[in-house]
Amino acid sequence: MAIIGDSLHAFGDHMKIIVAALYHFSTLDDYQLMREPLQLFCVEHDIKGSLLLAHEGINGTVAGSRENIDALLIHLRSDRRMQNLEHKESVASEWPFYRMKVKLKKEIVTLGVEGVSPTVCVGTYVEAKDWNAVISDPDVLVLDTRNDYEYEIGTFKGALDPNTTSFRQFPAYVQDHCDAGKHKKVAMFCTGGIRCE
Repeated sequence: MAIIGDSLHAFGDHMKIIVAALYHFSTLDDYQLMREPLQLFCVEHDIKGSLLLAHEGINGTVAGSRENIDALLIHLRSDRRMQNLEHKESVASEWPFYRMKVKLKKEIVTLGVEGVSPTVCVGTYVEAKDWNAVISDPDVLVLDTRNDYEYEIGTFKGALDPNTTSFRQFPAYVQDHCDAGKHKKVAMFCTGGIRCE
């Protein structure tokens, strides 16, 4: 038995904790009113982690049992504005988070540029199976939108490093290093997909 926060969990040898990273860009005019019910839902389902709510959508990483993570995803997707919510999963043997927080934010990804919204304008999505063909085109500028730590772990051959520690720095990098007249094709990638949106 292990005590996590105020709740008691039985850990067997095969206990798996599902870690779900999720996001969705959608206009949520009532995002402030969504915070408390979502916090309560997660607490009642023994889900831990953090979710960010903003006018532009939802973003976060949470952990819980398979059953409870599935319940949360169903709950979120039951809102027609989030029916296409993206999520990626990994498995942990120990709790990566110790409490649940649903926070209200100005942006779900801190970019700091007014009026930018993937719900209004977005690029072309590339399937994983097509990625190598796209970036092998010599006319394609390949941008790694991840931070410096992630870039150091590994990147695609020929990808430009924006030398950022925070995504807020990315717009300035683009302004200083990318020429719309010269760079007609740009391929961007990141860890979970949200920064590329």
